[in-house]
Order: sequence, then structure tokens, then C-alpha cells
Amino acid sequence: MKIIYGVNKIKKFKKPVAAIGVFDGVHRGHKEILESAVRKAREIKGTSIAVTFWPHPQKEESVYSLEHRLRLIAELGIDVCVVINFSRHFARIKAQDFIKDILVDKICAEYIYVGRNFKFGKNTGGNLALLNNLGKIYGFKVRSLNIIKARGRPISSTLIRSLIRRGKIEEAQRLLCRPVSILGTVIKGTALGRILGFPTANIDPHQEVIPAAGIYAVRIILGHNKLKGACYIGTRPTIGRENKRTNVEAHIFNFNKNIYGKYLEIQFVKRIRLDKKFANLTSLSKQIRKDVSTVKKILN
Repeated sequence: MKIIYGVNKIKKFKKPVAAIGVFDGVHRGHKEILESAVRKAREIKGTSIAVTFWPHPQKEESVYSLEHRLRLIAELGIDVCVVINFSRHFARIKAQDFIKDILVDKICAEYIYVGRNFKFGKNTGGNLALLNNLGKIYGFKVRSLNIIKARGRPISSTLIRSLIRRGKIEEAQRLLCRPVSILGTVIKGTALGRILGFPTANIDPHQEVIPAAGIYAVRIILGHNKLKGACYIGTRPTIGRENKRTNVEAHIFNFNKNIYGKYLEIQFVKRIRLDKKFANLTSLSKQIRKDVSTVKKILN
């Protein structure tokens, strides 16, 4: 997938089919929009284009970093992704001007795919009715997709974000249609895990929503390697250094390599318990041993 940062770098595409949205989390509803655009582009031998925005227009914490989002969009078969910087200047562009200046004059879209609740332009003044009217004026076709629901609730990035923050990993996974995961870089820590007999990789997440504190069964993608492990998320209350900083540490099974500075993905499978404060490090070590045993049973 070709990535274009900024509308001024857009070049002419063959029979462009554009899917527009923030696509935060790239959940089931987003996938339906993006995959529909891909199918149409292939049908007419055109170019599928995702138009997305960063940072989040609602100033929300994003489910995934931009890099993570782009990776997931690419996996759906999109040919080109245009990333628009959602600046204060861009936020002041009127709905009609957004369509005319970018979708018509720059991208020259023949088809535009959006969700049924799509809003756009200054103060979200544009809606599906306006988009359809503009399509008649400028000659593009609009395809709107129904909102997908799960257990009676519309699937949304807001709902998924809330579930992840509360540690409801399995519920969030059903809405995403894939594992909840974070991307991050391995950094140096205090080596406490090694002292306790369970060395960990300390992770610096890349602007991702972090699951609630606790112990998780996880799968780890490190380059081309698919590994298993247990992940701790919390403030380390037992060692007396509890603060507001949330630590993310993964104990990788059957693995003993130096991976400082390496880039990895942690896929959360299940939370097995909450974080808690133990009387001493010996008690903590015993509990970690039990946790590792529990996680291995889940993953095997």
C-alpha cells in the first residue's frame, strides 16, 4: 500500500474509489467500508484509496497509533492511503469545500464509500444527504454502508476504546474481528523480573490505548517470530514505587535474546487476574509462577 501524507502530494489515480473515515481501530464496521471499496476498485480495474485523518478529529485518544492503523488498512487490500493532518486550519474547511477541493479536484473520486453516519467539514456540518447532492453535481457515486451492531449496540471506536481500558479484551476482540494488540519498542527496565526468575521485556507503547491493569495471556509478534507469553500491566505496587506511570512488561516463554530497541506487537488473549499488592517479593514470585502456569494452559 502506498501512503501519501498530505493532500498536496496526491497525484492522479486510475478510476479512484475512495473510502473516507478516521478508521480508528479498523473495526468490523470500518472493514466493511474499506473492503467494499477494494472490491469495487477491482471490479472496475481502478484504484482503492483510503482517506483517513490524524490526529483524531474529536481529540480522542486513538485506539491505535497511526502506524498501527495504516498497517491494518494495508492488510485489507487498499492500494493507496491518504493521511490528512487534522490541523486547526483543516478543521475550519467547510463541508462542500472538503469534497470539492480534495475528493473531486485532488483525488478525482468516481466512487465514495462511507458509513451511514458519516459527518464531515467544519463543525461536522456535512452529512450523507449533502454528500449525495454533491455527488450529483460533481459526478461521483456515493455508497453508504449500514452501521454494524453487536448485541444491539452500534460498533464504534468509542465503545472499543472503553472495553480495552476496562480490560474486557474478549468483548473488544469480537468487535474488532481480531486480537486486541499494541505496538511498542522494547526499552531497558529495572531488571526486577529477572531477579524474580521471570525476565521481562519492558515495552514503550506507540500511542496506543493500554488495557486495564492486570496479568494477561498474550501472543507476541517479533519480526517473523510468533511467540507466547504473559504480560503485566500496572504500577508495580509491591515494590513500593507505585506511581501514575503504567508499566507494560512481557515475559516471553522459551526466549532469552537481547531485544532492546526492537519493535514488537503484543496481542492480548485473556486477562487472568487483576493487579494487586503482595506482602513481599517472595509472595509476588510465587504468584507469578502460578500466573505463568495459568497462561500456558490458556495458550496451549
